[in-house]
Amino acid sequence: MNIEPSDHTGMLRRMLAALDPGTPLDDALRVEGRAGLASRYPVSGLACASIGSAALMLAQWAWPGDRCPVEVDRALASWWFGFSIRPLGWERPNVRDAVTGDYAARDGWIRLHANAAHHRHRALAALGLPGDADRVAVAERVRRESAETLEDAILDRGGCAAALRAPGAWRDHPQGRAVASEPLVQRQPGSAGAPDGGWLDDPNPERPLAGIRVLDLTRVLAGPAATRFLAAYGAQVLRLDPDDWDEPGMIPEVTVGKRCAFLDLRRPEGLERFRRLLARADVLVHGYRPGALDALGLGAEARQAIRPGLVDVCLDAWGWTGPWRARRGFDSLVQMSAGIAWAGEGAAPDPLPVQALDQSAGYLMAACALRGLALRRETGLGGGWRVSLARMACLLQEAADAAPGTPARDAPVLGPAPGPAYDPAIEPTAWGPAQRLRAPCRVEGARWGWDLPAGPLRSGPPDWW
Repeated sequence: MNIEPSDHTGMLRRMLAALDPGTPLDDALRVEGRAGLASRYPVSGLACASIGSAALMLAQWAWPGDRCPVEVDRALASWWFGFSIRPLGWERPNVRDAVTGDYAARDGWIRLHANAAHHRHRALAALGLPGDADRVAVAERVRRESAETLEDAILDRGGCAAALRAPGAWRDHPQGRAVASEPLVQRQPGSAGAPDGGWLDDPNPERPLAGIRVLDLTRVLAGPAATRFLAAYGAQVLRLDPDDWDEPGMIPEVTVGKRCAFLDLRRPEGLERFRRLLARADVLVHGYRPGALDALGLGAEARQAIRPGLVDVCLDAWGWTGPWRARRGFDSLVQMSAGIAWAGEGAAPDPLPVQALDQSAGYLMAACALRGLALRRETGLGGGWRVSLARMACLLQEAADAAPGTPARDAPVLGPAPGPAYDPAIEPTAWGPAQRLRAPCRVEGARWGWDLPAGPLRSGPPDWW
């Protein structure tokens, strides 16, 4: 009997309940295909649920009052959780620094995140190693210490690391308990927007987000995935980065459809320029740690005052409450701490096959932005929407615990995306020609695609061209 996998259903219902409690929409989503990524967790189900939630919110925005059917291709959704771009005649830059990775400590395992130059420098300094230390030297040094002791030392230096914990240990940890008690999406009240604020009362279903301005203050990977989705349906996205940030391995992946510019919010002229940009934005997407924007005079109330009716969507790694709420974090680190990478006592870490926490949080952030736009149209009010990687990890773990024997476990395993999975259109990126995966979802009448090819960071002026 050919049973369709249903491992997305529970997670989709949880997402939709967090976005729009009064409207059960999960039966409006049709998922095509049976194959999934090989994992101990329902990663392909999470891909279908999160991309599906964004697509359903897009349908609500494009077809207000109607029940527009939405389709998600299970294989394409899974592949979009990896790399979407296929270079033609060139190679993607390396995503990870050589020091980044998992290391055996004296009493367990620890992961170091050193892809950014300053994170690498701080981690090596905490280990007492020179800036040019290689992976062998790091492994020898880590082997002599306790994993949690090293975790604390690296974090105290401003670096990024996470000791591997068992799922039960995370559930009993103060931060694990805090995250489990948080809603999947935290919502905050906003202000009323001016009638001439530039919002679209009658969107064009073919390009439903045309005319919507999105200000992007995010880095790898959740936030850029969210704004990439919005740009795919016509949103005008402006990404702003400081001059000391780089993520070469991911830039071709996430800048498609966006204008990218330099802006230093730490300088008075940069801050004033940002205020002017924000005053003309419809959506702000940001991933600064809690309190960072407040320190610049850009707290939640200030942002709503600058742009009344603003849809404000933000991401945190470890959740919005608890002792770790301001801690630096990335997908791979949350997998370690939350126990997703735990494969048993004494076993090496076994992470997810893709950055599923980042990707799912990104699509849920896009869904938040779209639901916020719809509510702004209905009520005149903006508002804040907050998502965290740790809460997405909790959702995935709960789904795995609730349905350990779902049909998806018996479905065919997906390999790398084959040629036909890519759109034949050539994207003239700044690095060379490339192809993108076909759209993972279909909303009636809406055209998926980008008006700009992927390009480097800081490639233009900080303005709405």
